[in-house]
Amino acid sequence: MATPTPPAETVTALARRYRLELDTGKDGTPTWAVIPGITEFTPKIEPTQQDVTTYDAEGWSEQAVTMLAWSIEVTLAHRAHPVTGVFNAAQEALRKASMSFGAASYVRVRYYDRNGAPDAQEGTALVTWEPEGGGPDEVDTIKVTLTGSGPLVEIPNPVGDAPPVNTKGGDA
Repeated sequence: MATPTPPAETVTALARRYRLELDTGKDGTPTWAVIPGITEFTPKIEPTQQDVTTYDAEGWSEQAVTMLAWSIEVTLAHRAHPVTGVFNAAQEALRKASMSFGAASYVRVRYYDRNGAPDAQEGTALVTWEPEGGGPDEVDTIKVTLTGSGPLVEIPNPVGDAPPVNTKGGDA
């Protein structure tokens, strides 16, 4: 038996490689706005599994995936303009959607690898906006959950031909 060749991929990807954007377009044409201040980003795809065991399985359980659900959990540093104090428009759009009903409660989002890797998704979601509170020495952070409504679709990475993002430190 031959020893497998070690993989060539030896650099660990960084979690901050993701960028999350919100469609702020009003006429059906997407207008993408970066959601700033992300301190944690967790995309999830959760399968619903159903038992499909038959007598033919000879006592072994069998499962089938019958549905997929997606969500994105992010923690945001609540951003405001340094002079006017007005909150960031993309963050405000998320907050307003979280307090709406019907069509106004849905947002269109996309996320992708800022370095251009072929890892990009887009979908429609409902918003949960939860201020995390804290003491007088803490910053204003918000936990936002985007719960998918319908499919999460793979898209071409919008920065697929972009130069790599600085991963050595400093602003990226």
